[in-house]
Amino acid sequence: MATNSANGTAGPAAAVTGGDLVLSRIHEALKVVHSPLSPNQARQEAQAFLEEVKTLSEAPSHGFNLAFNKPQEPIVRHYGLSLLEHAVKHKWQEYGSEHREYLRAWVLQLAETISADDPSYLRNKIAQLWVEVAKRAWVSSWMDMDHLLVRLWRASDSPLHKQFVLQILEALSDEIFNGDDAVVALREGALSKACVEIFTPADVLAEAFPNRQAGPEVRCEGEGWLNRVTQLISESLSGGIDQDHDVRACAVKALNVLNSVVPWAIPKALNAVGCRPVMCSCLATPSVPVQKAALEALHSLYNRSSFTEEEFVDLVVPMYSEAMVDLFRRLFGWLEVDAQDIDDDKYQFAKKFSEMLCCLGNYLDRKFAAIPPQTNIQGFLDLLMQVVQSQSLVVSIPILLTWTRLLSHRALGPAAANMPFISRLLELCSARLIRYESFPEDSDDPVYTLLIEDTDTIPERHAFLGNYRRYCCSVIENIVHLKMSDAVDHILGRAQSALNTLYDSEIPLNPANYSKTSWPVLTVDAHATVIEAALKGYDKWRTSGNRSSEEKQQAVAVEEFFEKWCGQLLEMKFEDPLIRKRILQLLVTFSTKALDSKPAIMLRVLEHILMTWPALQPEHRLFNDAIRDLQTESMVELQRLASKMPDPLLDVYDQLEAKVQEMIASGTLDEKRQVAYQSFLFIIIHRATRIDPATRLTRLRAFVEPVKNQWKDDSLKQTLASYEGFCELLGLDKAQKYLAERGVHTIADWGSTELDAEGLALQAELERRQSALPLRVTKSFLTYSVERIEKNSLPYQASCTLWQDGFQLILPELLQFLSYAHASHNPANWSLLPGEMRSVVSRLLSDRFWQAGISEGSKDDFYARVLGKKNTLEGLASTVRGAVRFVRETCYAIIYCMTRLDMQFYGFLELPGPLANALFADSVYLSSHQVISLLTLVRYLVDNCPVELRNHFIPPILATCFEQMDAKISSEWDRLGQRETVRAAGDELTEEMKAESILRQLTYSAVLMVADVLDPARLETASPTASPDNPDTAEPDTRYPPLRKFCLMNPAIAVPLLVFCSHAIRMHDGRCCGVVLRVFRSIVPEFSPSDLSKTMKDSGHTAPLEEFPIPEETAREIREFISTEVLKAAISSLHDPYFVDSQRDLGALIAHILAYYSPLTPTPRNILVSLPNIKPEDVDRTIQLVSQPGMHSRQQRALVLELLEDLKGVSISEMGKLTKSLGGAAHAPGSSSSRGGSKKATRSKMAQEFMTPNAGASAGTTGTGGTAAGGGAGGVDPKVRNKTPDLEGMAGMFNEAG
Repeated sequence: MATNSANGTAGPAAAVTGGDLVLSRIHEALKVVHSPLSPNQARQEAQAFLEEVKTLSEAPSHGFNLAFNKPQEPIVRHYGLSLLEHAVKHKWQEYGSEHREYLRAWVLQLAETISADDPSYLRNKIAQLWVEVAKRAWVSSWMDMDHLLVRLWRASDSPLHKQFVLQILEALSDEIFNGDDAVVALREGALSKACVEIFTPADVLAEAFPNRQAGPEVRCEGEGWLNRVTQLISESLSGGIDQDHDVRACAVKALNVLNSVVPWAIPKALNAVGCRPVMCSCLATPSVPVQKAALEALHSLYNRSSFTEEEFVDLVVPMYSEAMVDLFRRLFGWLEVDAQDIDDDKYQFAKKFSEMLCCLGNYLDRKFAAIPPQTNIQGFLDLLMQVVQSQSLVVSIPILLTWTRLLSHRALGPAAANMPFISRLLELCSARLIRYESFPEDSDDPVYTLLIEDTDTIPERHAFLGNYRRYCCSVIENIVHLKMSDAVDHILGRAQSALNTLYDSEIPLNPANYSKTSWPVLTVDAHATVIEAALKGYDKWRTSGNRSSEEKQQAVAVEEFFEKWCGQLLEMKFEDPLIRKRILQLLVTFSTKALDSKPAIMLRVLEHILMTWPALQPEHRLFNDAIRDLQTESMVELQRLASKMPDPLLDVYDQLEAKVQEMIASGTLDEKRQVAYQSFLFIIIHRATRIDPATRLTRLRAFVEPVKNQWKDDSLKQTLASYEGFCELLGLDKAQKYLAERGVHTIADWGSTELDAEGLALQAELERRQSALPLRVTKSFLTYSVERIEKNSLPYQASCTLWQDGFQLILPELLQFLSYAHASHNPANWSLLPGEMRSVVSRLLSDRFWQAGISEGSKDDFYARVLGKKNTLEGLASTVRGAVRFVRETCYAIIYCMTRLDMQFYGFLELPGPLANALFADSVYLSSHQVISLLTLVRYLVDNCPVELRNHFIPPILATCFEQMDAKISSEWDRLGQRETVRAAGDELTEEMKAESILRQLTYSAVLMVADVLDPARLETASPTASPDNPDTAEPDTRYPPLRKFCLMNPAIAVPLLVFCSHAIRMHDGRCCGVVLRVFRSIVPEFSPSDLSKTMKDSGHTAPLEEFPIPEETAREIREFISTEVLKAAISSLHDPYFVDSQRDLGALIAHILAYYSPLTPTPRNILVSLPNIKPEDVDRTIQLVSQPGMHSRQQRALVLELLEDLKGVSISEMGKLTKSLGGAAHAPGSSSSRGGSKKATRSKMAQEFMTPNAGASAGTTGTGGTAAGGGAGGVDPKVRNKTPDLEGMAGMFNEAG
């Protein structure tokens, strides 16, 4: 092989014909490359020469000669190994059997001659070469690999060869079971079977698989590597592991092998060789590296998804023993972290330790019935109690999640509730419901200090604390359910004591320096949250099964106690508006849940709301804001009382009506409050059960008819006949004139320009005109006509009758309102402004909002700045944009409510076109922030549409929507890309960061809508006529295709949708790209013939629905689009370093396209062949392989990534693979550690899930389970889809001011 010619290779290397001369040139080139004194050009030429050498046919021979020559410098030997590696990885297929045998023999020779003098990176490189050859030749032409490994293992007593073998074993396991290598993918069956064979003891293998077909003989002797590795660790433990560095290093390597192997190894084998006790013994050693490696291996073992009952008893139950619990307890005591002086190693260890205990605790939940009777688990539960009390919430939360599961267990829950520590658990969860995110930044509370250490951003912190609080509430709820009387007494007594001593150690309330996050406010909120969780537990106790007479008496006594406690609470006086607000919420919760059978308390609470209306104190801004919050909440709680307890309120309805009429007649109520009181009365009549239908309708019409009459007003119709009339109606014409006269386009800082008398008068008029519109009252009555009621219930039927003639009155003018509100964002429509001033329209209508983690200062600081500029030009601008926003978003809310009445709304045949026009004609002028609300409405328009009307209603809406969203979002991403080339500073940079953040949220909203409509697991909305008795539970009408298939069959929808998705693949947002790639993988099979799709389905892919085939012409057009534009976009993103984390998903999509479409069209092949450095024969081979029946998607993906290896902008390995360290990532020299850089880099998968909203909502069997997700196309939670939306803009998310 070494004497073969250079095969016609051109260039400097080819010009060299003598082997010695080539080696000499290599030495010279390496010196130039590695010398800091070399000129750049010389270094580049030398590097080019070294790369060219790899193309020589003699390169492997040169490589072996360089690597085998021990006196050579390490960099020369390393280069020699790289020549061998290149030959193995890139030319193996070209070589004949003789050449391959040479390569294998050279690698074995290098392996047998390793020594302690070799740098570790050379030994590692040789081990990797061994693995590369094994991936290609083992169980094929190389059958004695295991014999050679055993021979190396026994070569000497030195740990060196054992470490080398361990390195090979670990790499083999990782590559075969976890890797993405195309070579492994093609040979996965043979390699994985052989790997199991050589690791598993022969007798265990025979017992586990008695009927196993004998394959090629690949093993050496019967003990297997699991046994050898375990024995090595055991010998290391007794051989001075804490003193001898080599022994310690060997033990760590061996544990790393186990860490890689235990997720797939046969559990019976793990038990037979004693893996578990050896790993546990390693935890008790004084060597921290050994402890870490052992913990990682144990975590991998118990993170397995399931064991049989026998395996559970063998491998898991011993971990609950007294000896193990004592070891764990001592270990956790050693891991205690000082919040003021954090030991990173200990802290990361504690986090992983907690996750491992979480896995063990979850097995208690899943396999409790299999635990032997003699097993005492109380000690283990005591340990969980100790860990959950950790001052680090990140250490505590996995165990807290475990407690939610254990206490919910039918058998284990009651037993745990009777254990001594349960009161401490209740106290802990109660104490930790305090809002840590509201603590001052300089707080030295250790829990807060560690929380700040563990979180990168404010939103992340809020998400984590939201999950922690949710688990705490779940624990409290379960404890109350299990220990009702004792728990209730403790919780209410604790709260009463806190309320009585609220200001004992605090400065009395002073409105002048009021704080919304004072300790008394946080204390009351925490106690109220505890009580609300307890009430859920009480409700569960009250409604679970048949109650004994004793329990019924207990319920009566508890409710009397509740009533007395609430009465005392009503008598208590608090000055702080936020404390009063929280107590009001709590009282309404008592009234509508635990005391729903005792209306007396509810009536007292109602009287309290109606008779207590705190006066505003404008001189104290923050205190005044808190009073406004209390006022608003009073109205909300009023509606809640009416919704939950309409019948008791019906008994006193006449008195309530008289009181409301009296208050309205007094003239002291503003429009909001007046509408709120009227809605309160409306809800009582609408939801009451003790009222006949005719009377109900008569009374409801008294509320609604005046609203309808406002829409009948001819003057309103005339005013809305033109955009100019709309401007006059809102006062925007006067605003334009005022702004023009003041020349605001020449004023840089509007906030420093005070309004004159005319400006203040204009501001007041704008607010007055907004109140005179019929929008707010319409929205209010419509909302309560449809909110939280089931279809075909009596209230729902009443709503249909009540509004059946109203929509045709309202919709024409409503669509005009909406159309004009959107048109207001188009500067061209501001005709009263001079041309040179129209650029200020965007500034005028751009919403101001505070965004956590980006905006400077706190949220309160932001509001202070906004309110402080009320009487300036900025304040006037805020009033103008508020008026436009009010119209826009109130129209959204009204349309949403109309969709809830089905045929009353969707039955207008002429509606879709005008509605689409009103929604989207000027939507491109809306800001990204505003378009998110629009998309929310569109999702509900589609979701609520009856299936029989989809064909008429949905195409114009979705087609226009996706066309406009594509134009809007693509242009915004282009603009962002242009801005990134210009460096901004200060406030400008903050605004750019906010704009980018909102754009990412808009893009995510859009791709989620795509995923929603194309979700194959989507629950279809039944036809209203499908089941008159209960349409909500009726089966979907099988005469109509599911929404997914409906959209894909309709080119008017499918084309703009897919065009947008193809553009989204290139947008620099990994989350959005991931959703879109999953969508495409889901829909690619839909456009291929059913027989091909069925073949692929047998290979593990999703087949399309055959009941509703897509027309062939449509399928062909979309196939060509996906085969060109989508394929190009995927390849382009694969080439982009930004998408390095998405390369596997991109490769999977490309493989999908090749597998399904290559048999039907040459387009995918032509695209690939047109790429630089791609050989047609390689493309044909890849297409042939990925199209084979039975080819797993992982194998297909690996083949595509191998084909496009040279096109990838940066490979995943080049970006730095995540290591299996406790921190989750290795830091390169000079890079920031977890303390100085991003915390995300050092988090485990479980810890990262806890940093996302609603983690563990659908908790799986191990870990946290992640967020609830729908199937297929994008994972949209169907529960989210059915939730009543908040269409009042993004104020809640972004804390928007005017």
